Amino acid sequence: MGITYKWNPIISMARRSAGVPDWLVQRLAGDPVEVDGRVLNRSVQLLIELGERSGQNALEGQDVQERRANMSRVARIGMPVATDVHVYERLMDGPESQIRLRIFRPHGSGPTPPAIVFFHGGGWVVGDLDTHDASCRVLACASECAVISVDYRLAPEHPFPTPVEDCLAAYEWVVAHGAELSIDPGAIGVMGDSAGGNLAAVVALLARDTETPAPVAQGLVYPATDFTTDTRSVELFGEGFFLTEESRTWFRDHYVHDPAQYSDPKASPLVAEDVSGAAPALVWTAGFDPLRDEGCAYAEKLEKAGVPTHYRCYDDLIHGFFGMGTLPGILQIIEDMSAQMGELVRSGAR
Repeated sequence: MGITYKWNPIISMARRSAGVPDWLVQRLAGDPVEVDGRVLNRSVQLLIELGERSGQNALEGQDVQERRANMSRVARIGMPVATDVHVYERLMDGPESQIRLRIFRPHGSGPTPPAIVFFHGGGWVVGDLDTHDASCRVLACASECAVISVDYRLAPEHPFPTPVEDCLAAYEWVVAHGAELSIDPGAIGVMGDSAGGNLAAVVALLARDTETPAPVAQGLVYPATDFTTDTRSVELFGEGFFLTEESRTWFRDHYVHDPAQYSDPKASPLVAEDVSGAAPALVWTAGFDPLRDEGCAYAEKLEKAGVPTHYRCYDDLIHGFFGMGTLPGILQIIEDMSAQMGELVRSGAR
């Protein structure tokens, strides 16, 4: 059974039309972009071009509040809204203050479904429960899991390691309150995109070494894994492909105030000495993303340590595609990734 969506009226009108003709894409976006043996998706190329002309890059801005507003505005039109899901919120006691959780239960998932604790992206500085609400709805429906999205505290007001501490506390709280949440306490995974992928990877490592049962799966969507080294993908895609090197540096500096902490595994999981015993992993990257190579390197590190790992690079896409379901073909990719995560969580159930 397919997922039922509610579409933004403008996007819905565009989808019912014949689409953007090739000649108009050519006129607006120019010739196809090929870098490093990859050809950029033409719809994504047009989106980038229109964004540059209108100044609507969600990750750009003069200050923290402007960037937060930009991301919120763009997120409202980036995804359709899946309606086959029940959504509610609750509060949990965090390390220093209460943390808001948004819980997504897909219709027909049964009395105690598996669960995915989700950490949103946004460079540890922007993003919130609302910017990732639509993506979490798709994740819940396609995975057939309950999804618990975590409103962890953001930098620069709450810099590293506060987001890590909040996310670990949220994961531990969900495990401890599985019966109360009506989820399967033996089938809980962690997942996140970008900065959230970083946090999911770190939580998977930290939980491995605590008395709390470790997650049974980790899903890392174009994760940031290393503050210590610039990769070839940073050099190739640091300009013109949504996430720029300027933005990447801006987010890093707002999150980790002391450069000496870049090599802390809680900030850069790629430099962790031992990742063996971590949860089985799904790692997805984008071909035109500055974070591509560090995501790939982390998948390789997990695999070499004996962690069951599946890696996939979507060669023609850019950073942020997990929230770009209004573009042709990408919603199906998001559904497929979500279904894979659900399968991994169920396969690892204790």
